[in-house]
Amino acid sequence: MKKLVPFLIITVILLPVAAYFLGTPPNETQLSILRETAWGVGFVVLLTFVVGQLTRNNSQVDKLWSIVPAPYAWYMTWKGGMDERMVLMSVLVTIWAARLTYNFARRGGYSWKFWEGEEDYRWEVLRQRPGFKNPFVWLLFNLFFICFYQNTLIFLFTLPVLSGLAENAAPLGAWDYVLAAVYVGLVIMEYIADQQQFDFQTEKYRRINAGEPLGEYADGFVQTGLWSKMRHPNYFAEQSIWVVFYLFSVAATGEWLNWTMAGAVLLIILFKGSSDFSEEISAKKYPAYKDYQKRVARFIPKFW
Repeated sequence: MKKLVPFLIITVILLPVAAYFLGTPPNETQLSILRETAWGVGFVVLLTFVVGQLTRNNSQVDKLWSIVPAPYAWYMTWKGGMDERMVLMSVLVTIWAARLTYNFARRGGYSWKFWEGEEDYRWEVLRQRPGFKNPFVWLLFNLFFICFYQNTLIFLFTLPVLSGLAENAAPLGAWDYVLAAVYVGLVIMEYIADQQQFDFQTEKYRRINAGEPLGEYADGFVQTGLWSKMRHPNYFAEQSIWVVFYLFSVAATGEWLNWTMAGAVLLIILFKGSSDFSEEISAKKYPAYKDYQKRVARFIPKFW
């Protein structure tokens, strides 16, 4: 984790700069909207950092992860004159946002006291590790990784919506509707994966609290349904959703590599590190997890 964090922070700066030179550069309209939206991102970075430090609940970005992409997308769409492709993409982001926000809320992620709510268990694990126990080190980690990196990433993976304003943008067509159908299908897949996880954990803790035999829940983690095909079906769907979102920019510009690609690439890198950390914890907590790792692929199901 110590090595991964600096790498991620460097990439969130260097990769967007490198992506800027891919394909046709953004025009003045796109740059103007990007700059205006960036002010909102800066405010969110500051808000999550201050609240996280004051409350010692470092899941403030988690609370907003599923919420802010929709306002970003709709603001850019409004400033872009409600272009048809941009409207379609913003509707899709809103569908994703509503589904993921619901899932986070039912797990106790929100409270009427907005600064409270469930904190990601991994932050406390990390706080107890050598180096991160130092309050100043944790402050820097909270500022640069949790708040700056993650909020910047959220902004970056919404940027393909601006492709509708490219000078060479093609009219909304069949490929856009195909991509929209795939996008919705992936949202449904993510919903199913999260529901299976939720059902498993709910029943497991019900049995524990009732003093009943755990039976099939004894291993402690879900291994059925989508989770029997891949160890992180929800992560797979989440990454794929934003890759498909990027592909709208390909449909618009005809350029497979263009300046809006940084967000999708960085998200894949982040989920690799995030799943590594989660699996390290799970392997220590559940004796059967290492065998599960051997049997089931992480993201891409084994067909051989």
